[in-house]
Amino acid sequence: MTFPRSNHRLLVLAAAIPLVCFSLAGPKRPMTPEDVAGLHSVTAARISPDGKYIAVVTSVPRLPGRDEDGRPFTRLDLIAFADGSSRPFVVGKQEIASVEWCSEDALCFLAKRGSDEHKALYALPIDGGEARRVIGLDSDIAAYAVAPDGSALALIAVEARSDERERLEDQGLKIEIFEEDTPARHLYLARLPEGLAGAAGEATPIEGLDGHPWSVVWSPDSRSMVVDVSPTPLIDDRYMYRRLRVIDAAEMKVLARIDNPGKLGAFRVSPDGGSVVMISAADLHDPGTGRLMIAPLSGGAPRDLLPGLEGDVLDFRFSPKTGKVLYLAHFGTTSALGSVALEGGTPHGLLSEPTPVFRTLDADRSGERLALVGESPTHPAEAFAWTPGTPPRRLTDSNPQLDGIALARQEIIDWRAADGMRIEGLLIHPLERHDDQRVPLIVVAHGGPESHWVHGWLTRYSSPGQVAAGRGYAVFYPNYRGSTGRGVAFAKADQGDAGGKEFDDVLTGIDALIARGLVDPRRVGITGGSYGGFFTAWASTRHSARFRAGVMFVGISNQLSKAGTTDIPKEMELVHWRTTPYRDLELALDRSPLLHVDQARTPLLILAGKKDRRVDPGQSKELYRALKYKGDVPVRLVFYTEEGHGNRRAAARYDYSLRMMRWLDHFLLEGGSDKPPYRLDYPLLEKSVE
Repeated sequence: MTFPRSNHRLLVLAAAIPLVCFSLAGPKRPMTPEDVAGLHSVTAARISPDGKYIAVVTSVPRLPGRDEDGRPFTRLDLIAFADGSSRPFVVGKQEIASVEWCSEDALCFLAKRGSDEHKALYALPIDGGEARRVIGLDSDIAAYAVAPDGSALALIAVEARSDERERLEDQGLKIEIFEEDTPARHLYLARLPEGLAGAAGEATPIEGLDGHPWSVVWSPDSRSMVVDVSPTPLIDDRYMYRRLRVIDAAEMKVLARIDNPGKLGAFRVSPDGGSVVMISAADLHDPGTGRLMIAPLSGGAPRDLLPGLEGDVLDFRFSPKTGKVLYLAHFGTTSALGSVALEGGTPHGLLSEPTPVFRTLDADRSGERLALVGESPTHPAEAFAWTPGTPPRRLTDSNPQLDGIALARQEIIDWRAADGMRIEGLLIHPLERHDDQRVPLIVVAHGGPESHWVHGWLTRYSSPGQVAAGRGYAVFYPNYRGSTGRGVAFAKADQGDAGGKEFDDVLTGIDALIARGLVDPRRVGITGGSYGGFFTAWASTRHSARFRAGVMFVGISNQLSKAGTTDIPKEMELVHWRTTPYRDLELALDRSPLLHVDQARTPLLILAGKKDRRVDPGQSKELYRALKYKGDVPVRLVFYTEEGHGNRRAAARYDYSLRMMRWLDHFLLEGGSDKPPYRLDYPLLEKSVE
């Protein structure tokens, strides 16, 4: 089954297609890394049960040189659905998480405030007043859910450190029993005798889960809960083996088990209380969670509500009046909203446009008023209000400064792979191009590979996007085979073939841009993180003749040592390789950039987090050392000592943006032959001193 596509026309690349030139107009200026460092982004939009208000959560970055370094702050605003009027609720230098409506007149969130040693649950009345601490535990609360009738509260938390463990560490016994002493996770139940207005009772652990819980939802009648549990608290088990358990809230015991077939996304109990609807993988080898499934609350095998869907479901809610499920799905680079009956059948399309591209969906209790988070090529994620049958209304303008910045044109493109498969991607044109001048190209490879680029905002600290376009580059975002957004078969099409046909898809995309007359084949660069970092390393070794510069972030260079050091070995085996290096050593070595370093001619900047558990920093060291042994390829290795698998802190993100663009500019724009100096100028820090 194919969902009706958006009304845009996919562009087939060909040399015969004329090129449209763009130039700067008026006082607007190109985007800079400093602009990127200050971008705000809406992360959640939660509509009240009565549909009157939408709580909008915005990520507000700390600015290097002005704020203490760290992760972004959080802003919370309350917006009226009817007229869009807004009032601030939580502002300033604060961090809150998991904002949800816990009643019609109160919002709940997790935070450390005042004398809190751990994240606690707070309730904030919408008619004014201070946030009130509902409950705290001896460790951070990781997830929570308030019963619909307000009588009880479900909590999930990691087991607190024991006094004995702290005593031994104080005496110098600081050891780790690898993967065995990871703190357990527990589900707790606390009664609310007076609702959220009173004090919560003592949190009682629920036993017999036979696993470690991650999230929890209530049934509409508040009599039962559904929780997802994994066999161990390890991240690999969380990815691959989370399964659903139904729990009696009164007896605090497991009533039923629902064994979803693979990876698991969001899940909720149907309005009639008889079923659990979930976003799940199709099977154990499905890389993504894009199937909308339903199973009886009493237990049983899940059934696909949208069989054959050539897209991926991201989010869903219920429409009790119609008895349908409202769902948000991605189809390639765009999104669409649809509905389907709980019994299944033919889906009904509700909204399908090229932009904005929506990422989250929420609905009031009637299912007639919705809150969405969406982005477009001209703005990062914003909040939208929507009633079926009307256009979405944008509620927020988080980055008004973008009005003064010149943004280059972005378009959806497609091309044919070497074997004839249609591949899709996105292209940001250079902001200025003179006549038929060929321009340098930057390829940005996404990670995963179970991920995909959408026709939204593509400029981030590690993605050059509009910053590069403003300097004269074309920027190419390919959704090679193995990407999500196009159904199960496409997502599985690269399994066991890392760097094979999936990378050929990228090369044929570059060839199409060259044939179009846009790209200078002598000035092609590539960057990406995680699996995109593997692509960068692969491009800079095995396919080095095609690439003039590379910027590899938290990437893979040796498939054998990667398998032995990662925290996701089962995911690698089951949904990526369908084998292990220990069973097929020849394949692992053949698809390791390290084994092709003799072909390397591409200047390579390698960046990694010193605390990365997903891709061990040794992967970066191995490739760096091999290139240093080779001796004739410019290479630099930068470690972010406080970062893991991707930069979270403002200063590290800013540094990354500057280093990435300097390296690419040096080799692709300036024609450099040796690496540029490693010291950087930091305009934001300099301005803070003036």
